[in-house]
Amino acid sequence: MDVRRRSEKPVYPSKVFAADEKPLKPHKNQQEEDNNTLLIDASDALPLPLYLTNGLFFTMFFSVMYFLLSRWREKIRNSTPLHVVTLSELGAIVSLIASVIYLLGFFGIGFVQTFVSRGNYDSWDENDEEFLLKEDSRCGPATTLGCAPPARQIAPMAPPQPAMSVAEKPAPLITPASSEEDEEIIKSVVQGKIPSYSLESKLGDCKRAASIRKEVMQRITGKSLEGLPLEGFNYESILGQCCEMPIGYVQIPVGIAGPLLLNGKEFSVPMATTEGCLVASTNRGCKAIYASGGATCILLRDGMTRAPCVRFGTAKRAAELKFFVEDPIKFETLANVFNQSSRFARLQRIQCAIAGKNLYMRFVCSTGDAMGMNMVSKGVQNVLDYLQNEYPDMDVIGISGNFCSDKKPSAVNWIEGRGKSVVCEAIITEEVVKKVLKTEVAALVELNMLKNLTGSAMAGALGGFNAHASNIVSAVFIATGQDPAQNIESSHCITMMEAVNDGKDLHISVTMPSIEVGTVGGGTQLASQSACLNLLGVKGANREAPGSNARLLATVVAGSVLAGELSLMSAISAGQLVNSHMKYNRSTKDVTKTSS
Repeated sequence: MDVRRRSEKPVYPSKVFAADEKPLKPHKNQQEEDNNTLLIDASDALPLPLYLTNGLFFTMFFSVMYFLLSRWREKIRNSTPLHVVTLSELGAIVSLIASVIYLLGFFGIGFVQTFVSRGNYDSWDENDEEFLLKEDSRCGPATTLGCAPPARQIAPMAPPQPAMSVAEKPAPLITPASSEEDEEIIKSVVQGKIPSYSLESKLGDCKRAASIRKEVMQRITGKSLEGLPLEGFNYESILGQCCEMPIGYVQIPVGIAGPLLLNGKEFSVPMATTEGCLVASTNRGCKAIYASGGATCILLRDGMTRAPCVRFGTAKRAAELKFFVEDPIKFETLANVFNQSSRFARLQRIQCAIAGKNLYMRFVCSTGDAMGMNMVSKGVQNVLDYLQNEYPDMDVIGISGNFCSDKKPSAVNWIEGRGKSVVCEAIITEEVVKKVLKTEVAALVELNMLKNLTGSAMAGALGGFNAHASNIVSAVFIATGQDPAQNIESSHCITMMEAVNDGKDLHISVTMPSIEVGTVGGGTQLASQSACLNLLGVKGANREAPGSNARLLATVVAGSVLAGELSLMSAISAGQLVNSHMKYNRSTKDVTKTSS
């Protein structure tokens, strides 16, 4: 069947015409016009806009249906034959038929127009398929980044767009490629022929893949990425472990606070941050601690957690598994199964919680010098496989049921701890409080009670009874290659201050129950982060005492938080907070001279 479209405008215009240029119209003679079947739009039923016509017929359809149903119900109640119709009912039936014809035409013809708008759909050939693929690539190259275009797909009808002059179109941002081969690859990625994520495997050169991907993003978005550096980074070091589809790296300055005198040893603490005054403030706290004889830090617990969620048919069966897991004899068997997953993973305990017929089992284990999330997950999977044989009706909902709890503020981490639980303390002499911190002991104690304790309680804080512990934790985490998202629970901290020695000196402590750090794996093996770990003397795994490097790093984090809390609280007590930020956190450069 030969069918022509009513509209002469193409669905996807392949050419943009200038204001004075007219598109060529297709030529057809009179004989072809007579032989073709015309597709008439449903909107031609009335000389009204389409939305008014549709509204009118929809209203008429439902009104007439309601009228006829009401009348027929009345006839049934009165035992009147249905074939006996009045004049009004006859008119309603005619109106119903008219509205049904219109609605069928509106939806049916619209579907036919969409399906046959390409011409004769009975004869599909390779040219049609190639045309559709070209049409798909015009829909926006951003949608094809990282995936190949479909082999065969009928493009949806799009409303005609107003013609845009060439001058109105944003010019694509194009940087010449280093070679013709790279230029061809860039074009293929933009067109969706090569997935962006496969560049490393196809090229065998991670830096070249990042360079091509960066240029692809510039051409697709039209935004410049000139300020994002590409050179000076080892992209092979992140392949398959740290970051996928890189286009460069972000520069974060690293400052040094210290020396921090902690447990009789001096540490120069690297802090990666873009916040002014943070390193200077922490450095002042380190100075006050050093002048007072140093700080002492004690590790309370060391255990990473993972809590799967399992479900049974009844709460009774869930309780039976809880008793099974908590039985000391059965626990030894489970510990042996768990410990086989790694040389360093050692199961310590399993804490259970029930919600109806759902059981949450919080596994706690030591993980050596690794932060240990993957290690503990592997061990938990082994135990679940073992329990599945004992409890075949157990349905494992997920290996993580959020009772762990990872990267979320939670009371279970605040109370039970996760990772390394640490307390750090120092006694700051009255002389240091006055000369270095520029405040008074009594003022610090009062401020801590009203701000860190009472104020946080008023705010309903969860583990946030401190001034700015997360500031220091984040800076040290980024510098040493830790997972920045775990700053959430790692910053759980309560800061305590008390006057001692007849009220002359200040006793300050920070208690942090869930510091999650490691010295191997993840970002710790990158060159910059590895250098920062080496500066602290905790790089890599400790062969003589596995886990001691990670535990030492946790104490350094707590000691740095102690210094940061001491300095910030002193600045607030002395009314120096605003002045110090204006001094260290505001540029004094003459912008006009710099720009000229």
